[in-house]
Amino acid sequence: MKKENIVISTRIFKLCFAFLFVLLFSCKKDKITPYDSSSGNNSSGTYEPTEPYNPTPFYIPYSFLFLERLPPITIPTDNPMTEEGVQLGKKLFYDKILSGNNNLSCASCHRPEKAFSDSPNKLTTVEGSSTSRNTPALINSGWASRLFWDGRAGFPALENQAYEPVVNPYEMHSISWTHVAEKLSQTENYPELFYKAFGTLTIDSSYVVKALAQFQRTLISDNSRMDKYLRNEIMLTADELAGLDLFLSEIGDCYHCHGGPGNPLWTDNKFYDIGLDPTYVELGLGEITGNPSDYGKFKVPTLRNLIFTGPYMHDGRFETLEEVIEFYSTGINDTPNLDPNIAWRAHQGGANFTQEQKDQLLAFLLSLTDSSFVNNPAFQAP
Repeated sequence: MKKENIVISTRIFKLCFAFLFVLLFSCKKDKITPYDSSSGNNSSGTYEPTEPYNPTPFYIPYSFLFLERLPPITIPTDNPMTEEGVQLGKKLFYDKILSGNNNLSCASCHRPEKAFSDSPNKLTTVEGSSTSRNTPALINSGWASRLFWDGRAGFPALENQAYEPVVNPYEMHSISWTHVAEKLSQTENYPELFYKAFGTLTIDSSYVVKALAQFQRTLISDNSRMDKYLRNEIMLTADELAGLDLFLSEIGDCYHCHGGPGNPLWTDNKFYDIGLDPTYVELGLGEITGNPSDYGKFKVPTLRNLIFTGPYMHDGRFETLEEVIEFYSTGINDTPNLDPNIAWRAHQGGANFTQEQKDQLLAFLLSLTDSSFVNNPAFQAP
């Protein structure tokens, strides 16, 4: 009996071992393949290149005024502009596959008809709720060395800023970048498009953000009435000219942060405390740097296409441009880090514009509207 028991026990042990062996390796087979730049894996298994990698260089088109008055856009050496990269970036920008529930794309919050901002301009999450921050407009962003209202994305800013929204639980809420890469790799056309853009059969987050950045660098606005005036193509109205003069004067004192005809970006892309609240509700740049002297500082937005991008400020507190002008006229608070260029008049609340001056400033601001930008077919959904 003992010998029979030993034989039976041995058989049971062998059967259990065989079962565990099969179970172990079948589980491995179902595991999502990690995607990183060194993995060399293309899980789709459906695309094999039929021609060598040979991308076409892409040259960002903008006007002679920009060529004359602005430095060239700094392109990262590891992400040169190509036609294939730009087209891939545009497709990804409008594709909801990047979101966790496949219901939200980059363009859901950066809408072309709103100059690539949103309305009511609060970031909308996949769950349909809103965040506390205003959606920044994507206008001439290639010249910015830091992005987000608080500057948390440094150079290369367009690449670095694209990493966060995709996996942010308050925005697109994908499980992980690995999961996003898995979804893209299993589509019919993305493996071929990534190969043509980057010469890789591996899809990972670095290539996704590079493609998105290439497309966003093409979003150039340079054809407003003000641009045409500066190119000697048209004349501005009397109110527009008076508003420009006021803007450039020490009375208006707007040019220190927003530039002027010599800087047609109409922003210096820096960070300032403009005295929005008596005490700091948000720390802005200071939350990123940890430096108390940066508390309350937020990125200066461009003044281009304001007619499309309201409401205004980092938190969307002002619904109209008239409210913004009134703030600079009577609403400035004397905060600890208030920019020196406006601090000298904080005791009186601001510039104390007359109604005529307010109307002239509004006329000037509207002269920076570039309708061709929001209607440019090169920027629309593929």
